[in-house]
Amino acid sequence: MADNSIPAGGDAGTVLPVAVETPQHSGLQGTLDYACERPLPPGTLVRVPLGRREVPGIVWPGEASSEPSRALKPVSQVLDALPPLATRWCELVGFAAAYYQRSIGEMALSVLPPELRKLDDAQLATRIARLRKSMAAAAPATPPAAVPELNADQAAVLERLQALHTPGSSPVVLLHGLTGSGKTEVYLRAAERALAAGQQVLVLVPEINLTPQLEARFAERFGSGPAPRRIVSLHSGLTPVQRLKHWLAAHLGLADLVLGTRLAVFAPLPRLGLIVVDEEHDPSYKQQEGARYSARDLAVYRGKLEGACVVLGSATPSLESWQRAEQGRYARLTMGQRIGGGSLPAVRLVDMNLLPKVKGISTALSPQLVGALGQRLERGEQSMLFLNRRGYAPVLHCGECGWKSACPNCSAFRVFHRIDRTLRCHHCSLTQPVPRACPDCGNLDIAPMGRGTERLEEQLAQALPGARIARIDADSTRLKGSLEAQLSAVHDGNVDVLVGTQMVAKGHDFRRITLVAAVDPDSALFSSDFRAPERVFSLLMQAAGRAGRDAAQSGASEMWVQTWHPRHALYQALRQHDYAAFANGQLKEREMAGLPPFTHLALLRAEARTVEAARDFLQAASDLANQFDGADQLLIYPPVPTSVARVANVERMQMLMEAPTRGVLQRVLTSWVASLPSLRGAHKGVLRWALDVDPLAI
Repeated sequence: MADNSIPAGGDAGTVLPVAVETPQHSGLQGTLDYACERPLPPGTLVRVPLGRREVPGIVWPGEASSEPSRALKPVSQVLDALPPLATRWCELVGFAAAYYQRSIGEMALSVLPPELRKLDDAQLATRIARLRKSMAAAAPATPPAAVPELNADQAAVLERLQALHTPGSSPVVLLHGLTGSGKTEVYLRAAERALAAGQQVLVLVPEINLTPQLEARFAERFGSGPAPRRIVSLHSGLTPVQRLKHWLAAHLGLADLVLGTRLAVFAPLPRLGLIVVDEEHDPSYKQQEGARYSARDLAVYRGKLEGACVVLGSATPSLESWQRAEQGRYARLTMGQRIGGGSLPAVRLVDMNLLPKVKGISTALSPQLVGALGQRLERGEQSMLFLNRRGYAPVLHCGECGWKSACPNCSAFRVFHRIDRTLRCHHCSLTQPVPRACPDCGNLDIAPMGRGTERLEEQLAQALPGARIARIDADSTRLKGSLEAQLSAVHDGNVDVLVGTQMVAKGHDFRRITLVAAVDPDSALFSSDFRAPERVFSLLMQAAGRAGRDAAQSGASEMWVQTWHPRHALYQALRQHDYAAFANGQLKEREMAGLPPFTHLALLRAEARTVEAARDFLQAASDLANQFDGADQLLIYPPVPTSVARVANVERMQMLMEAPTRGVLQRVLTSWVASLPSLRGAHKGVLRWALDVDPLAI
């Protein structure tokens, strides 16, 4: 490889602005200037010195702030083998960095494949040559897949999509379709049109476990026939080598379709024409660490940059998207019929207040629900029970002295996992064997309180002897391939009752399930988080959508909800499958309370060894914010502990900022975030802090 560094004492030539990943609290938000012996186009990958290290960087669009000078450090290496990243890609990253208040270098480098950082130009050239050779190899000829006929709703939606996406336009479409209404077929047909026009397609899904099944649908449609399309996936479940290979295929234009989770929104695609965000309401699209971006919102922005059509699909759209559709900012297209004319499951509410209370006996299963499950077993149908809490029980306790299995490092309880008889903290991962007796008083009779999916599975086995029961949650699917194996067993009819967390409540096409039951959904009804009702309604609607997906069985399908509050307005809307009524009611409540989407929020979190250190830092940050222009329009709340205030012996507190408009909030944040590092000297007890713009969890 040619040495592209500046020789000592040589002519500096050109000064380049380079985005590098600077330390988080250094206060360096922009680019750094480096000397280079030749001009380089924006988007070129380079290696540059930073302190005593050599780090990767990206030549950034714009003018350098320095004059050519021997004092500037030279670029060490240029990765000429890789074509420069497009200017529009740089604009997307620049917008994300500015909006979410991160440095350009941190945002840009964090979304590149980690493996890319390790390669020099020669190694990268070898990888690219190998990739081109493998993708040029002719795929074995297979007959084209059968294409189902469209129903009236699907045909109308596709016709409207084509009318909206005229040359030069970048429409955003909210596709509001019932569960089982055939939204995936609409995605496939829209992708087919984009591919026929020589464009690339980006499809986002909220979770890794939904990627393989959607990839299989796209591969079945586009990976066969006389001219098969190239499909790659991008998600954190790939190995570093696989992720780099798929990323390169997208960047070089070799891949026609890219499917992935939220990080795929940054995939470089030179011919992007269509972006699909499936289950757009899902909170998994919001990054919760590092640069806390929303992939859904960035997909909308990217569509405008690229002139691409953006389709946001959901049976339960986020209230933000619903409001924008009501305002006319998004085009709303509705699919109100299930495929084959099937009906939605009837919703039955089981009033748990009416059950006889027997001291010492606790079960998650009402007699009515057990009877309904038994009827399904007799008819050879499948059922699904949904409980969004893994483990056997949330806590062990002693009835004599009141001891509970609290985590010594966190302000949370350790969860009892019976399968390996451990107490496990789901926050700091501390795992210990279950004690033989109460650690405080020696009582041998310590018992579980509450229930998780493990305990529900056990109670089902007792109530339904002989039933084939499977459990799908984060614990049962840790091993590679275990999730796929369990899902295959459900699809093949080898499971009678499926127990699971939210992993099974959305996106899966279970054809044999006719009964879905939510065992204990009440906990979110009275949460302090204003988004909790939206989340639980969405989750229950999605779970209900797993029942009766086969039109021939849909008339007998049911959704059972065991609740202590059967008259709650949320459950009444659920009974009618009336998302519009629920959404409009929630929007009215939020408007009266001054909550998003009618106001705009930012949340500053601080972590320290003591509560006082975290609180004092946040109070100083509040005082600092009040000095900037526009602060008089902000409402800054006092610092409070987070919902789990201590994790791994680190105290956590947060401070909420509220503004009437995005512009006001961003104006203050830009000046404020740049000044926060100045507080470190006076608050050395603070370990770290992080700003979350448009937070989902408060």
